[in-house]
Amino acid sequence: MTNSIHEQFDYLVLGAGSAGCALAARLSEDPDTTVALVEAGPAAHGRLFEIPALFSQQLKSSYDWDFETEPEHRLDHRRIYLPRGRAIGGTSSMNTMLYVRGHRRDYDTWAELGNKGWEYAEVLPFFIKSEDNQRGADEFHGVGGPLTVSDPVFVHPLLSSWVEAAVDAGHPLNSDFNGPEQDGVGYYQVTQRGGLRCSSAVAFLEPALDRPNLTVLPCTQALRLRFERNRAVGVEVDHLGRRRFIRANREVVLSLGAYNSPHLLLQSGVGPADELLASGITPVLDLPDVGRNLQDHVGCFLSFFSNTPPVLGPDTSTEERRLRDEGTGPMSWTEVGGFLRSADDLPAPDIQVHAALGIVRDQGLAAPLEPGVSFGPYVARPISRGSVRLRHAHPYAKPRIVHNYLADPDDRARLREGVRLCMEIARQRRFTAMIDGDLASAAEAGLAPRSDRDQDIDDFIRTQAFSFYHPAGTCAMGKVVDHQLRVFGLDNVRVADTSVMPTLITGNTNAPAIMIGERAAVFVRQS
Repeated sequence: MTNSIHEQFDYLVLGAGSAGCALAARLSEDPDTTVALVEAGPAAHGRLFEIPALFSQQLKSSYDWDFETEPEHRLDHRRIYLPRGRAIGGTSSMNTMLYVRGHRRDYDTWAELGNKGWEYAEVLPFFIKSEDNQRGADEFHGVGGPLTVSDPVFVHPLLSSWVEAAVDAGHPLNSDFNGPEQDGVGYYQVTQRGGLRCSSAVAFLEPALDRPNLTVLPCTQALRLRFERNRAVGVEVDHLGRRRFIRANREVVLSLGAYNSPHLLLQSGVGPADELLASGITPVLDLPDVGRNLQDHVGCFLSFFSNTPPVLGPDTSTEERRLRDEGTGPMSWTEVGGFLRSADDLPAPDIQVHAALGIVRDQGLAAPLEPGVSFGPYVARPISRGSVRLRHAHPYAKPRIVHNYLADPDDRARLREGVRLCMEIARQRRFTAMIDGDLASAAEAGLAPRSDRDQDIDDFIRTQAFSFYHPAGTCAMGKVVDHQLRVFGLDNVRVADTSVMPTLITGNTNAPAIMIGERAAVFVRQS
């Protein structure tokens, strides 16, 4: 990667995250164009980024944007921690690597809202194009793509017992959440290659780094787009402590994520004119929906102690060698879970469940020193909406984020039922045989609701729920960008990340973000 800045490029891609890495790599396949990929964070090299089980060590570090919400009314007025990756690869360099695409109805809904070409049948080929699936190719999966997708390499008996208990509780076993049906429980596939993390940077960017027409600029924070009328002529950046200007000859694409993409537009004068003026920013374009429509998956974990050793693999040179040499061992990362319905008459699952090793406390920030297992639900397609707004006009300021978690009573009812479904799984014999105690003892430790009563579940959710880190919707198609991701009213600016989702998908957002990056590359090249 180069640390020098040329004055101009055909395309500027701002943000080297899940979508941005895919987009920049695809654009650079055309040798007759020049592409710059701008990333505020550093390169993501070394064991912290490679070894899956070390992801939590990035939280609250310099590799984390470390956002938080304003006090959330329905969550006991707590500020909710919102980690986002601040390194090459973005959050794909710090996530838990689950490969989940979402339900086909999610994308069909986007098309029904007027976003032509985003139905499931149209996006599926882009998922397949990206993929190199360990299981081989079929009508839902591909091989030979840059992104390695694999089965978990090391599954602890606690996690296997959870899957067995969920089946005993009446949920079907599903071997492929990205196949013909999403319903059921099982083992999540992961973006790992030989047991090591396969981020969007590893998959898409690293193979492209030798191309002379691709320039990657780490430690370079985008501060403000510069416009001539409605055309972006480039971006002002902080490059290693120096203010610089990079010119865009053709297009600028924002791939900064659901918090930073709207924030950069607002800092650049694109957004609600009255709010911009109140912050001391001269409006370039009055676009009222920038930063609105914010959605996220909010949920909670039930945690149970266990005497089954070892629960979490020790960070030792022996285990690291095992992972690197054999591609297995407890320093990999595995999650199980699935997709459930809070009512029988629903057309698709509305609850996603994650189960992982360790006791979850303090929004997942407490050191995982206690042996055990945690699992819990979140509402897959929330109705509640929040916003991303300017805190003030200084370009280095963090945005003001209000998620309004569980503001809608339907979200509260669905999450309550999701907790009940998880409590029923926790009562199954094949699970209780593996843990130390039961629901009552977990409740006594503050790790589960005290009963199935609505009030006890609501009290638990209010004090324990937190973000599952899937923000979306703040530059939504149909509101801020068109179906080809062009910002309404601007000549040459697009957005390509989860912020363009009009509604949140039923699942983790890394794979859909990569798909959005793949699609954006096609749109740009066709323009």
